[in-house]
Amino acid sequence: MSLIIPSNYKLKLLPETTEVAIKMIKDDFQKRISTALGLRRVTAPLFIMSGTGLNDDLNGVERAVSFPVKAMGNKKAEVVHSLAKWKRVKLGAYDIAPGYGLYTDMNAIRADEDLDNLHSLYVDQWDWEKTIRPEDRTLAYLKNTVNSIFSAMKETEQMVFERFPHITPRLPEQIVFIHSEELRRMYPDLSSTEREHEIARQYGAVFLIGIGGPLGDGKPHDGRAPDYDDWITENEDGYYGLNGDIIVWDSVLGRSIELSSMGIRVSPESLLRQLEMRGCMERAGLNFHKRLINGELPYSIGGGIGQSRLCMYLLQKAHIGEVQASIWPDDQIEACEKAGIKFM
Repeated sequence: MSLIIPSNYKLKLLPETTEVAIKMIKDDFQKRISTALGLRRVTAPLFIMSGTGLNDDLNGVERAVSFPVKAMGNKKAEVVHSLAKWKRVKLGAYDIAPGYGLYTDMNAIRADEDLDNLHSLYVDQWDWEKTIRPEDRTLAYLKNTVNSIFSAMKETEQMVFERFPHITPRLPEQIVFIHSEELRRMYPDLSSTEREHEIARQYGAVFLIGIGGPLGDGKPHDGRAPDYDDWITENEDGYYGLNGDIIVWDSVLGRSIELSSMGIRVSPESLLRQLEMRGCMERAGLNFHKRLINGELPYSIGGGIGQSRLCMYLLQKAHIGEVQASIWPDDQIEACEKAGIKFM
């Protein structure tokens, strides 16, 4: 994605009012999501030790920001990419019962990001995880959870409208569910990103199921690490995957935006299958993976919800730099300033 400069962009909130609105959104949404999903807040690390298998590998190519720890004999620590696996360990450590879970404010640095309207070096999201029973590992359970999250988003959007009536709601009444294989068949000549644009434009909000596993053409819709989301188990619809993304249509940028990535987590069996498919069976010897394979960690569902992304969408901003403090290329700053896009 390259930088998008919307024509005739109109600033709906001044920067100082935007700061107030951001706090309102974050305070409101996290209360709603914790109530809807039965979550309690916990404190999370900014960095963890390398070599434990706890860090999120994302697409498997992104470098973690790392540094030597002098007080520990220069052992290497690395800034988290996300807390997908760390949260599952905490569920077990706190002995959280099925139907309940935890959430935290996750902050990360992703040095390999291509910087544009949606991508920043600084990542902030609500990372959440919930204990489930083995029989809850179904597409129906996943969909019910998505509907709860989407309802919380709509309620927070309504709160924004009541405080700032000139920012009118855009989310549809319901979110539509579609599998990535269905989407591929609908638009076989488009790229994955272009397919997301088309389906989001049509419905306003979709949950795209099955991210990471190979589709009918042998390619995945998008990359996913093999050791947290389950993208290989066959679901009730006869397709593979118990994970997905919440994607909405953004009329300001004229494109789709992913607000959340989530899913039912791997079982011991699906973990081994996915590690083998990705050619990284050596991970099975890491501490996290051994504990999971040995049945020492609870079954769970979890995900991340972008804090800045949600604020950007609900406040109808054109660039993520309008709702978070980060650093940007000089030419991007100059182009946005000319268009009335005011960075923090």
